Amino acid sequence: MEENALVIERIFEAPRELVWKAWTESELMQKWWGPEGFTSQSIKIDFRVGGMAILGMHGPAGSPWDRDMYSSGVYKEIVSPNDLPAGEAGKLVTTDYFSDSEGNMIEPSKEGQVPNFPKEMTVTVLFEEAGGGKTKLSVIYPKPETAEQLEAMLASGMKEGWNSSLNKLENLLKENS
Repeated sequence: MEENALVIERIFEAPRELVWKAWTESELMQKWWGPEGFTSQSIKIDFRVGGMAILGMHGPAGSPWDRDMYSSGVYKEIVSPNDLPAGEAGKLVTTDYFSDSEGNMIEPSKEGQVPNFPKEMTVTVLFEEAGGGKTKLSVIYPKPETAEQLEAMLASGMKEGWNSSLNKLENLLKENS
């Protein structure tokens, strides 16, 4: 198995159909996308292989992130857990990059990242049954091409940002379960 650069896992007290919806329906995703203290002003999802997601967020007032920021990606693989037998994981595979509000790729440095931060990455999100109506979610970024890119990813706070966003997702799932 290939070594991964970043893996974030969380078990949610919610059925995986609900966790899947929170990742695939713009109205739900807008309620949790972005770290704690951030709001999501815009989520656009063209949910099909080859379709694009444009995810907007705005940082806390008065902070260096007090502005609209966007990341986008193109769906490469979609395996709905609703179409699978019990025990098999649902999966989303998408590209991931900083963008403008229209989904056009921009340099990561324009969003405050160091020069070695990867311009485009691939992320895999797995949705697994965890028993008792729970869902194990895994967000997986493969190891980038260079050690400098890996260092930039880890130094950027990606792991902390994802965990903070997943805290918001957890609260949303509790409200909707």
